[in-house]
Amino acid sequence: MSAQIVPPLAAGDLERAAQRDAMEQVIVVDGADLATGVAGKLEAHRDGDLHRAFSILVFNAEGELLLQRRADSKYHFAARWSNTCCGHPRPGESTPMAAGRRLKEEFGIRVPLAERDELVYRAEDAGTGLIEHEYLHIFHGVYAGDPRPDPTEIGAWRWMAPVAIRRALQLHPDWFTPWFHILVGRVLPD
Repeated sequence: MSAQIVPPLAAGDLERAAQRDAMEQVIVVDGADLATGVAGKLEAHRDGDLHRAFSILVFNAEGELLLQRRADSKYHFAARWSNTCCGHPRPGESTPMAAGRRLKEEFGIRVPLAERDELVYRAEDAGTGLIEHEYLHIFHGVYAGDPRPDPTEIGAWRWMAPVAIRRALQLHPDWFTPWFHILVGRVLPD
């Protein structure tokens, strides 16, 4: 299946998305994922603060992974292909609850999610200078059907078999987010 392009944004949608990002807060953590404070989402990514985050991998019955191409308007790593969904729990919100919330916000779907792994990674976006430094909780889920993506978050989507994902990562590594390379190497089934 080829990529499904998400219809373009209305002018006011980009401004609302930027305002939403500017208001969001993340949970700053230590290397054991113990909360040490709170920071603005953009501030944490500018300063490279280690903060709690999650990545979701949603598969279909054929074992294909639902991928998204991040919207062109994303504040970092824009227009790159990545796993189904990523995000940050808000202060006072559990990570599993946040994962379900963001999957619904980004893709318009709800699925049972199971946490499968954790890791810490750091990656700098050369285009923006922003830094991903995250204590990442990795969730898996299964979904049948087509998603309803939010165009402020997602520019395109597709289902893709793990073998094709690995081949695409080898041929075009710069098309993908840095954390997706890590996820594929660590948790994507063969």
